[in-house]
Amino acid sequence: MDAFLEACEYVDFHADSIRRKAEDLFPSCMGDVDKARVAFEFVRDEIHHSFDIRAERVTARASDVLRYGTGICHAKANLLAALLRSQGVPTGFCFQHVTLADDDRRGYCLHGYNAVFLQGRWIRVDARGNRRGIDARFSLDEPVLAFENRPQYDEYTFPGIFAVPDSATMEMLDSAGCLLDVVFGLPARLSVQPAVVE
Repeated sequence: MDAFLEACEYVDFHADSIRRKAEDLFPSCMGDVDKARVAFEFVRDEIHHSFDIRAERVTARASDVLRYGTGICHAKANLLAALLRSQGVPTGFCFQHVTLADDDRRGYCLHGYNAVFLQGRWIRVDARGNRRGIDARFSLDEPVLAFENRPQYDEYTFPGIFAVPDSATMEMLDSAGCLLDVVFGLPARLSVQPAVVE
């Protein structure tokens, strides 16, 4: 589980802002399930998906996502991982291959979300942010994610749980000057390998 507790460039939970937010969100008596639920709901509801608000700034690192209050799915997943890893809750990353638009006329991209180890097993949570047609929720039972894989398109979930964000996606976010760069730069293939194979 050590790999799912480590800080990295994009899951920078040692940043002062992440530590302060963790202190605000998590009373000392709070258990891991409640921490996961609170962190998920904070990132889902209080951090806005960049495309939904047409954000001017592109973020990748967890501390920047928190600072500016916005990020795409991958960036929001970094923040959720940072908040939970700061509390010793193992948190990883999961990925889907989904259409870039409502259908496949603009091709495909990677969608990122999280897996959290709770009660002896991995549960999947998607803090992308809800809007019309998306109703992701925290569930200890079946995952309630932002997107279902649709059989009429080449949509699928990549197997396994990943200890780090997708490196190609992070590099793209770092170099993007605006959201248009993100739209045209989102990878459709993974550049990392899972740490847990299921």
